[in-house]
Amino acid sequence: MNIGIPKERRPFEYRVGLSPAGVEMLCRAGHSCFVEHGAGLGAGFSDLDYEKAGARTVYLMDEVFGRSDLLVKVQRPIQEELEYLRPDSTIAGYLLLASARQDKIDVLLNKKITSIAFEQIQLADGSLPVLRPFSEVCGLMTGQIAARLLQSNLGGKGILLSGVPGVPPAEVAVIGAGVVGTNSVRSFLGLGAHVTVLDNNIEALQKLYDRFPSVVTMNSTERNIERVCSYADVVIGAVLIPGERSPIVVPRSIVQKMKPRSVIIDVSIDMGGCFETSRPTNHENPTFVEEGVTHYCVPNIPGVIARTATHAYVNAVMPYLEELTTSGIESAITNNNAIAAAVNTHNGEIRHLKRLTGGGGLHGLE
Repeated sequence: MNIGIPKERRPFEYRVGLSPAGVEMLCRAGHSCFVEHGAGLGAGFSDLDYEKAGARTVYLMDEVFGRSDLLVKVQRPIQEELEYLRPDSTIAGYLLLASARQDKIDVLLNKKITSIAFEQIQLADGSLPVLRPFSEVCGLMTGQIAARLLQSNLGGKGILLSGVPGVPPAEVAVIGAGVVGTNSVRSFLGLGAHVTVLDNNIEALQKLYDRFPSVVTMNSTERNIERVCSYADVVIGAVLIPGERSPIVVPRSIVQKMKPRSVIIDVSIDMGGCFETSRPTNHENPTFVEEGVTHYCVPNIPGVIARTATHAYVNAVMPYLEELTTSGIESAITNNNAIAAAVNTHNGEIRHLKRLTGGGGLHGLE
């Protein structure tokens, strides 16, 4: 199979779809890999690194797209890339098509592109093995992001997360006890904050409490969310429904009751956001102030720690890439339920994809 690894073209996206180690595994299995010139530089991989692994370097975007039976990316394609997609080919990556514009979905359908959203690969126990490493990274980064945004010179409340003797630590609320939420808790506890976690899954809260006994756990009713947000210095949104828009769990009315210069970090923004006041930002201008509260709503948080994120991504995705390339796309979809659950478009039809249809806080992404 011909496999293409293009350069990521979205702003502030430094990750790459495959590392040289991943390319080497595929080439040894008899496949041909075409890597676009400079695709790995943001993650610290040179063209020579890929060539030593067995890949061929190509210098034009249309060449890597045109040669590929399977295109492996990180982020979903931009409009220019969609135009170069070869009809009846396959694209795989962290596609997040539930929050994409409809005209992009239409291109995939009209060209009969098979799109495989790695973030939706789901095992029988409900876990998301390929999404997990990025979720871990996002959760772990929330602590360092919040620490900076609380600084006075960045418009924050001038609070040290850990506090000092005689001065209490910051109050942090994490909405969602999944992988992002758990790693966010780990990050904030490591920095010395006082953490409250809210979720509607009591079993998830129990697991979190067993691991971190100092954490306060609460059922995520609207009343509890309002109560916690009223005193929190930092609120983390970590809500996910695979293949669907993240629900709005914090309406504007609750944000209005938060303390001035508090911080919201909406990790769910890549799937539409879970705060009504959220809208997508980027790493150059990551924040805005709404209702007196600083909002951080960057969809590709792991994009700026590209080397760690790429290695973690490739570690998780290689078993599925090997099956897709060895068995063939159709066979892998038919015989592996985990992969089948990740298929968003196939043969001109939509599969396993619930589109954003409106509602408060809806912001379609490019």
